[in-house]
Amino acid sequence: MTSFTTHRGRVHDTARTPRQRFAALRTCITEFAPYGFRATYHHLCRSAGIPPDLERDPQSLVRAVDELHGARQVWLAEFLPWQERRRAQKAAGVRGPVPPEPWRRLYCPDPESHPDLPLPAAAALIARSAGPWPPRACPVCAEDRGTTRWRTGHSVERLCAGCGVGLGSRPTGREDAVLAARAERWKLVWRRRA
Repeated sequence: MTSFTTHRGRVHDTARTPRQRFAALRTCITEFAPYGFRATYHHLCRSAGIPPDLERDPQSLVRAVDELHGARQVWLAEFLPWQERRRAQKAAGVRGPVPPEPWRRLYCPDPESHPDLPLPAAAALIARSAGPWPPRACPVCAEDRGTTRWRTGHSVERLCAGCGVGLGSRPTGREDAVLAARAERWKLVWRRRA
């Protein structure tokens, strides 16, 4: 099994074809996706300007992976205290780990609706947020703009009306028409045509 760091190196490797480098970027996104895979993918394609024809701008892949790496560094800094506590627990003979506090992800259920902030800045906002989760005010906009409801296949998401960040969900029934429409739109996002 390879790691985020290995695939990040492959994106930077100019001896590889742009398609191979793009595949490595997608693997990095599967390893760390602060908005969820689809929204993180869409965000990076837009912010780095990844064209449908990768040969036109292979440097865009480097810009995208470096932005993702910056956000991951923020997450790793948040995870470090738990790692240190776990090392102390192991030294004391505690076999069952106390799980870390879940990292407050900025999940965006709609791939095309996510904050415009660079990923490291959004991750830093989340890391600094305090209080109960999900919050009343959006952690990205820092104000209570109200929420809209977005129906997904199995739940209703509470979304920030300003930037689309998911603020929690509750289960519901399936909506096949909604799922089909989102699947068609995702095909355009995946091909970097949306």
